[in-house]
This record gives sequence, C-alpha cells and structure tokens, in this order.
Amino acid sequence: MDGQRLIHDLERVLFTQEQIAHRVTQLARILTRRFGTLRPVLVCVLKGACFFYVDLCRSMDCAIDMDFISVSSYGLSARSTGVVRLNRDLDQPITGRHVILVEDIIDSGRTLEYLKALFAARKPASVTTVALLEKQGCHSARSAADLYGFPIGGEFVVGYGLDYANQYRNLPYLAVLKPERYTSGAADSTQERNPQHET
Repeated sequence: MDGQRLIHDLERVLFTQEQIAHRVTQLARILTRRFGTLRPVLVCVLKGACFFYVDLCRSMDCAIDMDFISVSSYGLSARSTGVVRLNRDLDQPITGRHVILVEDIIDSGRTLEYLKALFAARKPASVTTVALLEKQGCHSARSAADLYGFPIGGEFVVGYGLDYANQYRNLPYLAVLKPERYTSGAADSTQERNPQHET
C-alpha cells in the first residue's frame, strides 16, 4: 500500500509527532523519579507498543533492563475473539524485580488483565502499567493503566505502532481510521462492535 493510500484512509490526525514526543518525555520523567535507583525491567507488549516503548526507554535517565512479550486476541480483524493467547514469553525472570509493562492501548482491558495475572504469579516486586492510549469508559477500573499518554474516545486509532490488519504502524503520528476501512457497512460501524486492536 503506497503512502497516498495510507493518508486517504485516515479521517484526521489525533496527536502529532510533537505532541507524542512531549508526552513520552513527561512519562519518562515520572518513571525515572519512581524507579531511577531500582533498575526496572521495561516489558514491551508487541507489536503495537514498539515505537512508544523504544522512545520511552531512550527518554528514561536511569539504568533499565528491556524485555518483550507478545499476546494476541484479535488476529487480522477488528473484533476481539475474547481469548488472550501468549505468543512470546519473556526472556528473563522477573521475580523480585520492578516491572514496567508498556502497552499501546487499553480498550476492553482483557490483555492487561491477562498480563497482570501472568506477571503476578511470578512474584515481581511491583508491576506498573503504562499505556500510550486509554479508551475512556470501555473497561473496568482494575483494567486501567497506572499511567497513560492520552485519553481517547471511541475512535479506531492507527499509527505510531498501532495497526489495522498489520497496516499503518509506521505512520509517525496517531490518526483516526475511517470507519469504512474496518467495517462492512454503516450498521456495523460502532466501536462496541469493532473494538480497537490491543496488541
């Protein structure tokens, strides 16, 4: 798909490169103040959080360890299967470690709940969740991130790592995808029927 087609598929830019960079710097400062002497393990939830994760790691002014995990519940569609599957586990033990779990977006909260339970069983010293985006009113309080970059509504957002059917990840900003790109008709265009991709 060429660049012009990518832009044509977008309804509007939601957050610019400059806005994202500024907010990532703010989050990194908060995390550095909290964990600067503790050498936290930052865990990236692949693939959606990859750009956010790298920028966050580079902006933290302290020693860190990096690791990656991959889960899925959506495949190539816009609809969640409701079942979260572990595709790639961590490379290192987290027992006794301070873990910062980095997500792209919190929508239904299923992925985050699954990962919190998975990590809790490994007895870390703490788990702090950080999401780039958090959809308001779409999940329970226990599924909310400890920190997040931006609150959003029911839009389907792509760019800066977030995708639809593995497209649009490389856009340097966050944009709203036109509903006709992920729905088969107007009757199927509500966010409840087409939840945002969370992996």
